[in-house]
Amino acid sequence: MDTLNFPEIPKKDESEDWYYSKRREMQEVLPGIFLGPYSVATKSKLNFLLENGVTHIICIRQDLEANFVKPNFPDNFKYLVLNIADKTTENIIGHFPMVRTFLNECQSTNGKVLIHGNTGISRSAALLIAYVMETYGIAYREAFLYVQQKRFCINPNEGFTQQLMEYEPIYLANYQMKQFNSKEPLGHRASVKRSYEADVEEMQCS
Repeated sequence: MDTLNFPEIPKKDESEDWYYSKRREMQEVLPGIFLGPYSVATKSKLNFLLENGVTHIICIRQDLEANFVKPNFPDNFKYLVLNIADKTTENIIGHFPMVRTFLNECQSTNGKVLIHGNTGISRSAALLIAYVMETYGIAYREAFLYVQQKRFCINPNEGFTQQLMEYEPIYLANYQMKQFNSKEPLGHRASVKRSYEADVEEMQCS
């Protein structure tokens, strides 16, 4: 991985004492990227979000939660709403590219983003772990521990964990493909691209 020249992951601050009520708060895991529960994005929290500089929100829910987990401030923040159930059989990997694009766009405008599901423990954590893996070129376990250091209560379900571990060679292949784009003949470039797309498609269908 070192030869692929990923950016250096931000240094961890000293761990703060974790207490139970912190799971009802949001934590800044990466500069400008917060992870937390829906309770920090309810209708009474507009001023709180604005005071913390939030400009974008990723809202994760399933159909059954749509009546109480929803985008409350469409006029104030840019939203990405994802329909994901917290089930071991749920395919979460197909959402990784959209989340990565949304987060990168937010950061390119010096914005700040909140990622939340209902409790901020499984689905939202899995999406942020995938982003940390792919952005900084690290394995699942290292990314998990990095995010957990900020929000100790995270616990992606077993199905999400398995997909995250399987995603490592996929994102590495994608990164290599991008590096080859400016170095390799067109024919070789196309073959690498087809291989990567086939791997992603297989995982999305599994």
